[in-house]
Amino acid sequence: MSGVALRLDPRTKVALVLGASLVVMAPGGASALPAALVLGTLLALSERAWARALALPLVAAAIAAVAYFLPPAMPHPVIAMLATIAAFLLRFVAIGGIALHLMRTTTPTELTAALRAARVPRAITVPAAVMLRFLPTIVAEARAVRDAMRLRRIGGWGGMLRHPALSIELFTVPLIASSLRVAEDLSAAALLRGLGSATRPTALRPPRLGPADLAAALVVAALSTATLLWVTGR
Repeated sequence: MSGVALRLDPRTKVALVLGASLVVMAPGGASALPAALVLGTLLALSERAWARALALPLVAAAIAAVAYFLPPAMPHPVIAMLATIAAFLLRFVAIGGIALHLMRTTTPTELTAALRAARVPRAITVPAAVMLRFLPTIVAEARAVRDAMRLRRIGGWGGMLRHPALSIELFTVPLIASSLRVAEDLSAAALLRGLGSATRPTALRPPRLGPADLAAALVVAALSTATLLWVTGR
């Protein structure tokens, strides 16, 4: 968290994720994909996440090639089906690049304080704060299960091809058990911190909009204008 160069208010990050999701997933949202990918790359650069800043456009370009360039080169029903799946996957990649910035640079405490300041109902604030902590923990647990399977020489691509059902079972059963344990730990931690209580807690660092949020708004406005000009000029 200390290496973040551009400190956006959590409310701004949530607005970026929600706005990108609504625009990209809407009918005709494919035209907004370049702007969403540029925004996700800029956010990755702002937190000095160089690997993600490089991987996001490369992965998007590879998926876009399958979605839009492969079908004309290889007309086949299977290729058309893969292209349709890739087109939807590309939208999730574009939104995920922005959502990862929210997850990597925002703590549940900061998110809760920001949502309270925005007068968001508690029924939304509490699940959002829990999910923000739950998802990275589950990813770490999944990696631990995968490493344990490798140490025991089970699983892997070879095992998946030979015994797909058994490989899935060996992976999902420990992951579900660890997920239940993590959920109980997070629930206990939330109760100890007073999350969901009727009393409004006092934030040690109240969220405030600053120059970084203004810069983000200007970038979004510029990307939206460029997208509109591109769509109307086609």
